Formats: sequence, C-alpha cells, structure tokens
Amino acid sequence: MHTPPNLHTMAIHAGQEPEPGTGATATPIYQTASFAFRDAKHAEDAFADGRDQYVYTRWGNPTTAAFEQKLAALEGAEAALATASGMAAVSTAVLSQVKHGDHAICARNVYSASFTLFYRRLPTMGVEVSLVDGTDAAAFAAAVRPNTRLIYAETPGNPTLQLTDLTAVGELAHRAGAVLLVDNTFATPLNQRPLAFGATAVLHSTTKYLGGHGDLIGGAIAGSHAFVDSLWSTQIELGGTPSPFNAFLGLRGMQTFPLRMERHNRNAQLVAEALEATPEVAWVAYPGLPSHPQHELAARQMTGFGGMVCFELAGGLDAGRKLIDGVQLCTRAVSLGDVKTLLCHPASSTHFHVPESARREAGITDGLVRLSVGLEDPEDILADLRQALLRRR
Repeated sequence: MHTPPNLHTMAIHAGQEPEPGTGATATPIYQTASFAFRDAKHAEDAFADGRDQYVYTRWGNPTTAAFEQKLAALEGAEAALATASGMAAVSTAVLSQVKHGDHAICARNVYSASFTLFYRRLPTMGVEVSLVDGTDAAAFAAAVRPNTRLIYAETPGNPTLQLTDLTAVGELAHRAGAVLLVDNTFATPLNQRPLAFGATAVLHSTTKYLGGHGDLIGGAIAGSHAFVDSLWSTQIELGGTPSPFNAFLGLRGMQTFPLRMERHNRNAQLVAEALEATPEVAWVAYPGLPSHPQHELAARQMTGFGGMVCFELAGGLDAGRKLIDGVQLCTRAVSLGDVKTLLCHPASSTHFHVPESARREAGITDGLVRLSVGLEDPEDILADLRQALLRRR
C-alpha cells in the first residue's frame, strides 16, 4: 500500500514539478492578466469550461494553481481555492453558503473582521445570526434552527486562544445538515487538521504562518472538490483573487513552513512558561500550558500548540501599554506568524471596532496583550520582555 508522504515532504514537492518548457525547478510567476486563445473555438471552449481553462488571472493562473495544490495537500484536502487575503477567504466561503432567510452560527472568539462580517454585514442581507461561546459545544447545539445552513469557528481563537471542540461541533453540523467552516490560521496544518474532525472546509490567512515572512497578503479555502468548485463563481463575482506574485511568495513560504512552525511551537511554549512564572503577569493563555482551561482538549485535537501567546499584566490596561512601549527587540505591529516576534494590544488595535460588550463576552480584556512569538532565540525574546517589565515599574 502506498504511504502518503510526510508533511515536510509534501510542503516541498506537492503542486510543484519542473516547468515542461525549460526545466525550471522553481514554479514560474505567470505575471499576466490574460491568456491568448489559439482560435475562436478555443475561446468558446475556454469560457464554457470555466475554471478548467486559463482565460484571465481573476479566473485562474498556473502559479496560483500550484499554490492551491500544495495547500490542499498540507490540509489533507481534495482541493483548495486561493484568495486575495484571509478575509477574502472568509467572505467568499461564507457568502457562497448563505442567503436571505438562512441562519448562521458563529463563535464569538474569532478574528475581529470575521466577527463583524457575522455581527454587522450578514444581518443587513437578511441572514439570521447567532453568536455563541466557542468553547461550549452545547451552546452551538442550542443555537441550531431548522434553517441553520452554516456554522463558523476559529480554533484556537484570535486573540484569546480559546478552543472549539471540533469533534463535537463537526458531528453537530453533520446532524444539522449545515456547512462547518473552521479558520485554522493560528493552528496551521502542522498542528491541527480540522477536516479530519468533520469540518466541511478549512480557511487560512496565508499571510501568516504559511507565508511566514510578513511580505504577502493572501488567503485560502481547502475542502472537497465539490465544495471548492461551488465557491468559484462567488470569488469571480466578488473579485478576491490573489496576484500571481503573492501566490509565488506563498509557494515559497510553504516549502519551509513545517520547519518554521516547529520552531514557533517550541519558542512559544518556552515563552509562555517563563511568563507564567513572572510576578508582574496576572495570567497567561497558551494551549500548551497545563493551566489552560482546555489543555486536555488541545492535547486531543492538536499535535502542537502554535506560536501565539496572550497574557495580561497585573496592572491592567496601563501596564499593558507600558510593556508594549518598552520593548526593544519585539516589533509593535499587528498580524502574526512572522519570523519576527510581534506584539499588539487587541482592544485598541485588531479588535478596536468590535463593541466593548462583545469584546468582554469573547474574553478580550482591556489589559490583554497578544504575542506572536517569532523565530529569534527565545532567551532574547524573554530578555526584551523582562527589560520592558522592569522599565514600567
């Protein structure tokens, strides 16, 4: 029996073969807006076939196709669709599944723009939305209605690192006949594969760990051939297609992604353990810590715990601001999954536009600090945080 390649091997080889014309071993950047037809019949056939033919880069591109094949392999999916950003992936996937009169369920502990898509945008389109505690499978079950068409979760959640029980919610979605979309950006396919737990599709901001260098904006959706094909017309109409160059950067990033992610996992564990032992820190959230309320769930559904840590200082909001102002090595910036360690204050940045009451319900306190642990030596990261803590006294 053929054994599927290891994730490290797939990251290098999936979707990429030497270019037939020249033998180039790196996938070329097909930096073109359109593709020439041999004759009028070829043009007619291309438009009839749609996604199976190259017509216009908004419809598809060879560089993008290679990216999609690699991502699908990493997630254990049949197919993938690349998008212009992580939110293009979310909006394309969501808007393709719901219409006026439908009902959707969304966990509260998700990325702010995903939250506002459900909280503000969908209701204006006549879609009923229930916002639930993503840590409570019973809350998802209680929210199901006869017209429920979609369940949306992000685990670990941004920024609180709360988890959703994928097995329980996957079974619930199946019973309800609903699509289950899971944002896997924080975990990545090295640490978690939601499709194996019953998710219909997996979403990514490939800007983050998969790209990994802070130099591209991109997203992707992975699932069955049938599901991914059903998204194509929505993407064409909304226009959220990636540039070939960003697809190339994503391809390059994914080749080293498993190596980088292992280091992110290791560094974040060390930093979280050290912060938990720091008197100035009130609490630390990291799925790899035994103190995490859902550590046992993390151990069941994750093979690694990721590179994100969040914590609150004993002094609350003012203490958090002083810490952020005091760092010298860590970079004060939003985004995550970069080789550099990034530090931000969610209440005043990434989740600024989320209503305060909704932030509180999601566990986002005013003093919460989000740390995307990079690939630097962990002792250097900790030394910078310690000196910043000393300076705030």
